[in-house]
Amino acid sequence: MAPDPDRDARLAAFRDLLLRWNATINLVSARTAAEVDSRHIADSLQLVPLLPPEGPIADLGSGGGLPGIVIAAALPDREIHLVESDRRKAAFLIEAAGTLGLKGVKVHAARIESATLPPLPAVTARALAPLDALLAHAARFLAPGGIALFPKGRTAEQELTTAAAHWHFTAERFRSRTDPEATILRLSEIRRAGD
Repeated sequence: MAPDPDRDARLAAFRDLLLRWNATINLVSARTAAEVDSRHIADSLQLVPLLPPEGPIADLGSGGGLPGIVIAAALPDREIHLVESDRRKAAFLIEAAGTLGLKGVKVHAARIESATLPPLPAVTARALAPLDALLAHAARFLAPGGIALFPKGRTAEQELTTAAAHWHFTAERFRSRTDPEATILRLSEIRRAGD
């Protein structure tokens, strides 16, 4: 990713805010808090070049804004919907978007099952649920031709096999640059088996 001083300033402000709030709300584990830049922010930034070039994006189960706020910081002109049911985490997301001046961010303090979103060209989720469950959420929100981006750990292939029993999809795999055991899955043409 090319150097961008404005993006880097937004990400530094986000990191500071995340660590400050993390003292009272568990946004990232204490074990990985010391590695916020390499473990969480850099990991989330990997998704940016894999996204469609335009249109709104949703991050499901946004938690501490990973990857949703990081994507918004890198793409400040995009409309980004963050869905988070935990009211305290939703309050953090609202604060982060305001602090970083991310006017395109819309926070939905709701369960994914009850969120109302426009048809989307892209959906992301990180460390939220097994792939089978993620596909059910993504299928609900994706516009025709839309893609889902899901970072997965060492269980990626196993999750793909399990999901294929209930879902049809085209899967592309991208090796993570931040974790040698992780893979980013870009899934398209998602539909329930039998549809």
